[in-house]
Amino acid sequence: MKSILIKNANVINEGKIEQKDVFVADRKIAAIGEGLTNKADVTIDATGKYLMPGIIDDQVHFREPGLTHKAEIYTEARAAVAGGTTSFMEMPNVKPATLTQELLQKKYDIGAEKSLANYSFFMGASNDNLEEALKTDPKTVCGLKIFMGSSTGNMLVDDREVLEKLFSQIKMLIATHCEDEATVRANMAAFEEKYGKDVPIEMHPVIRNVEACYKSSSLAIELAKKYNTRLHILHISTKEELDLFRNDIPLEEKRITSEVCVHHMYYNADDYAERGTQIKCNPAIKGKEHQDALIPALLDNRLDIIATDHAPHTVEEKAGNYFTAPSGVPLVQHSLNMMLEFYHQGKISLEKIIEKMCHAPAVCFEIEKRGYIREGYFADLVLVDLEKEWEVTKENLYYKCGWSPFEGHTFKGAVDTTIVSGHIAYTNGEFDESQKGMRLTFDR
Repeated sequence: MKSILIKNANVINEGKIEQKDVFVADRKIAAIGEGLTNKADVTIDATGKYLMPGIIDDQVHFREPGLTHKAEIYTEARAAVAGGTTSFMEMPNVKPATLTQELLQKKYDIGAEKSLANYSFFMGASNDNLEEALKTDPKTVCGLKIFMGSSTGNMLVDDREVLEKLFSQIKMLIATHCEDEATVRANMAAFEEKYGKDVPIEMHPVIRNVEACYKSSSLAIELAKKYNTRLHILHISTKEELDLFRNDIPLEEKRITSEVCVHHMYYNADDYAERGTQIKCNPAIKGKEHQDALIPALLDNRLDIIATDHAPHTVEEKAGNYFTAPSGVPLVQHSLNMMLEFYHQGKISLEKIIEKMCHAPAVCFEIEKRGYIREGYFADLVLVDLEKEWEVTKENLYYKCGWSPFEGHTFKGAVDTTIVSGHIAYTNGEFDESQKGMRLTFDR
């Protein structure tokens, strides 16, 4: 492993921006200071650029095994690294679903062999796999995922008795997809009766509506409070749900935490007219009043973490009608760019972006020695040119699905170099795949 000296960087870390040098050796940050003279195999002059911890994305769908016509761990991990994401936590709704320890281990084996980024994989929950779920090691697995609403992949857990058992017996973090299934199904039946198979895509946030989200999130929180469960609710999309979360205690002390995804902050229901099924996702992108409430809730700490819910499908699949086009958007390569766009618009500071994309996921999941630029921590680092403008084209997309809602869009701010566990994995459009990422471990 080559040693690296990064000189004259504007380091964004722990609420400050300071010009520092950073020396990396043996996968870790060995020294941080001014005027470092350590001999290194590689020296990077970062004058005028910004150095941040690698992004930790706590919700991605990389589709392997079983759905590899859409994506693979190999392809999507590369895309993640190109966008500044150095660690990911991947979801269990693959084929077969990750519902046994054997299937979970097979995914970790794929990650070890193929992932350029650091990796962790959620164990899945079903209505009948409690015994397997209880075997999950909290020190080496990020959490247990419960789909309390159906989405891509049939993993719905809607039996109240099963939910009670999971929330009372699972001692590690439980992450939930919260949409009330009965509400969604009733709405869908009503709109199908009205429109037949030609339901307009604009009806998606009416079918998967505020009531469905709030009812399910409220139930999850009710159960978590009843059993003192460590609960993390994914992809909050409504202003009503924001009142369910506290901001009067430090993140380290919270037993119930929340995540917001970049697309719910970036798009609103008016965008269906132009984007159509491209931005169909679950929970649905909703009206502007919900979009406008999310960033303020992020800033005041009712929302704890920024993620992507990266969920690729093929162009052909997405071209279907309301009922046949699957939900999900490929986003992991551009999540930092989306947040930097908000920064350039004056909506959020660089320090807050780093807090919510790097520090907070590490704290929330109790990840060992990642998420910060600290001596002794693993060297997951991203060097960014904040002023560089670049256009998203098919040629610079790394997703296997080959498309993005941002094609033709120009972003201001570009990833220059990504270092994963002390290895320069990406720089100036080129990958070095001679070293793979590491399995995340957890201080629990």
